[in-house]
Amino acid sequence: MKNIAIAQLLSAGLLLMGMLINTVQAQDKALLYKVTGNGLAKPSYLYGTFHLICPADLQITDPIKKALGDTQQVYLELDMDDPAMMGSMQKAMLMTDGKTVKDLLSPEDYTVLDNYLKQKMNMGLAQLGMLKPIGLMSMMYMTMLPCQPASYDLTFAQMAATDKKEVFGLETLDAELAALDKIPLTEQLKGLVDMARNPDEAKKEFSEMIAIYKSHDLTRLMGTMQSSKFNGGDITQYEESLLGERNANWIPVIEKAAKTKPTFFAFGAGHLGNDKGVINLLRKKGYTVKPVQ
Repeated sequence: MKNIAIAQLLSAGLLLMGMLINTVQAQDKALLYKVTGNGLAKPSYLYGTFHLICPADLQITDPIKKALGDTQQVYLELDMDDPAMMGSMQKAMLMTDGKTVKDLLSPEDYTVLDNYLKQKMNMGLAQLGMLKPIGLMSMMYMTMLPCQPASYDLTFAQMAATDKKEVFGLETLDAELAALDKIPLTEQLKGLVDMARNPDEAKKEFSEMIAIYKSHDLTRLMGTMQSSKFNGGDITQYEESLLGERNANWIPVIEKAAKTKPTFFAFGAGHLGNDKGVINLLRKKGYTVKPVQ
């Protein structure tokens, strides 16, 4: 449980940052996709999640239940069964070389972010400043929800456990972190300071993203995130490492798993769409990938 909770912080931040720079391309209005053809004996399924969402908005529909029921194993972004995952994740959230956020921000920006955290979380950068921006980002988005966030990953893992199905990961924690580490910490922090300066606007934008996600409109969701005012500046140069390279690395894993057993794959919705998204990459490989309405 704790593994997945910490993983949510990391995955949520990567999803939000990745989708902020994602190239918009028309997609079907769907989050669930059926994968067939190219030698697969039975269908597998893809599902695009949103990592920070209220329990009332977490939608496990009948088609999702059927897809899970028709498959024999589940793949999330990370392998939550790894006993070393907990310690690795906790360590991954911390700055290295004794640095803190205070070393990376101007006094003015530090005060803005510190005051926001104190107001929203009753803890300031004196307590949280050793966290990397990805951890702070996810916490800040959590303060914009009127609830204790629910987890698609945890829900799917629990459903798999009930059915005695194995849960695996599409990538390692090191691979996920390597993609993020290519973005300078100062650039990551800029978006957080902008959010702290404009909390009402940031909350409104985040609420809109959730509403669009619930409507299954990936094209609009990506467009909204791409035009966000809180993306920390020009990070488009890191699109390939945040999304493109990771998606490409997932394809052999997806192919092998789907050919071994019918599999339910669940990962951030930002990985589904655009030319370098999982859907298009699988179609280029010869698979039929169709939305399940």
